[in-house]
Amino acid sequence: MNRNHLLIAGSLLLVYLIGFGINIMDVDAAQYASMSREMLRSGNYLHVYDTGIEYLDKPPFLFWISALSMKIFGINNFAYRLPSFLFALLAVLSTYKLAKLFYDKKTALLSALILATSQGFFLMNHDVRTDTILMGCVAFCVWQLAAWYQTNKIWHFILGSIGIGIGMMTKGPIALLVPCFGFFSHFLLQRNFKVFFKWEYILAILIIGVLLIPMSWGLYDQFDLHPEKIVNGKTGVSGLRFFYWTQSFGRITGESVWNNGAGISFLLQNMLWSFLPWILFFIAALIWQIKNIAQKKFSINKTAEAICIGGFILTYLSLGMSKYQLPHYIFVAFPFAAIITAVYLNHLFEERQDSKWLKVFTNMHVVIFSLLWIAIILLLKIPFETIHILFFILAIVLFVLMIYYFIRIKDYKNKLIFVCLFTIIGLNLFLNVAIYPALLEYQTGSTVGKYIKKNQINPNKVFTYQFSIMRSIHFYSDGFVREQNNLDSIKSGDFIITTEEKLNDLSNAKKNFSILKTGEDFGISRLSLIFLNPKSRKSLVTKYALIKIN
Repeated sequence: MNRNHLLIAGSLLLVYLIGFGINIMDVDAAQYASMSREMLRSGNYLHVYDTGIEYLDKPPFLFWISALSMKIFGINNFAYRLPSFLFALLAVLSTYKLAKLFYDKKTALLSALILATSQGFFLMNHDVRTDTILMGCVAFCVWQLAAWYQTNKIWHFILGSIGIGIGMMTKGPIALLVPCFGFFSHFLLQRNFKVFFKWEYILAILIIGVLLIPMSWGLYDQFDLHPEKIVNGKTGVSGLRFFYWTQSFGRITGESVWNNGAGISFLLQNMLWSFLPWILFFIAALIWQIKNIAQKKFSINKTAEAICIGGFILTYLSLGMSKYQLPHYIFVAFPFAAIITAVYLNHLFEERQDSKWLKVFTNMHVVIFSLLWIAIILLLKIPFETIHILFFILAIVLFVLMIYYFIRIKDYKNKLIFVCLFTIIGLNLFLNVAIYPALLEYQTGSTVGKYIKKNQINPNKVFTYQFSIMRSIHFYSDGFVREQNNLDSIKSGDFIITTEEKLNDLSNAKKNFSILKTGEDFGISRLSLIFLNPKSRKSLVTKYALIKIN
């Protein structure tokens, strides 16, 4: 690695690690962190609970490794994020290795860089869900299986099968389907049908099956053996059927109750931000590769690669058919997208007849990124008084430096790479050190939960009254904060979290109390311009108080 490579890697690592200090966001990430803490405290690793309630949704691997990390490092942000971050690094390494099997080292390095600097990748390393581990497992599996197909070394095949098994324990059958989509497309276009009939696939089934035994037994023991349990409002629920069918395929067939009306274009629309700064190149690359394959009558030679293009398209279509989609579902295919984009960018860099497109892309991106810099500068100045003025000044300085070096650099290839990396790393630096921390002051669960733990208040004595329970409060208080709407049941020595308006209810009920902490609450996942405007924010926030009953 040369000096520039080390500078980029160091800058990325710094931004990622700063993100470790951000409070975990409600709802999903905070819920999973709380469940991992609960699993650690209970010592029950086969049955999964969410605040003591039977949980049947995500597979348990994230909870297992997060609980283990918390056992080693304590219950904190770092411990929850560390295991997923290691899988994120595995995804970057695997993307590099997979690309290097079929392309040159330059393309492989660019593929890894594109993945590591996509906006979704920055996000998933601090807003930790199951997708980070899934991405790492799938990328690793595809790399190992591709190496096996090339070298016929069985240990590659075994490692690839292990990757599938861990991926399935993280987010279900999608971990098996994505590699199948990629290799099916690849060998179909090569007209290599013999590869579909290999005895080693039986070995893969055995390896995956063995890895799934603990999880499957836990599901069977917790749910299938107890049909009387009420799960998601139903009885007679099979944990095994839910995991292996309903959770994934049921969203297509309609068996799953989850339905947010997302259409086939939903994931692509969200890639417009989650695959920044590379999204325009990726769209062009996708069209370019499809066009090339079509011109060859959908046939490729034995040395060509179609794992990525086929894997991405079929994965996208399968996810797009689901009646319930969230933006991060497509993250599992980002390693494919990164390699597709890298191949196209190197084509632009090396083919002189396409130099006009390189100039167009470069000039277009400096305009887009200038707007992003202006937006981040305004966010550092206007919405939050708690952000230090030095961040605002530093952002202006960096923006001016970007423009200066953009003008000074003569080569359009270097201009493009510079403006993409400088912008995405700079923006995420300011998001992590200033904007996210200021925003999370309005997340009551983490702020009050930290106060409870710091002041050694027993969480079991803390209740909410006429105030929605925040997932993050269980994690940060290291206990369960329950809802209590019966004032007669509230006793001396209890602690109550409620809105300022409801304090009158306590006064009318002759409850003597003292106010320990006040603040403003807002669901930060529903960010809007009204909230970001300090003058109109009052219409959206809820004032709350943590009180002690005397």
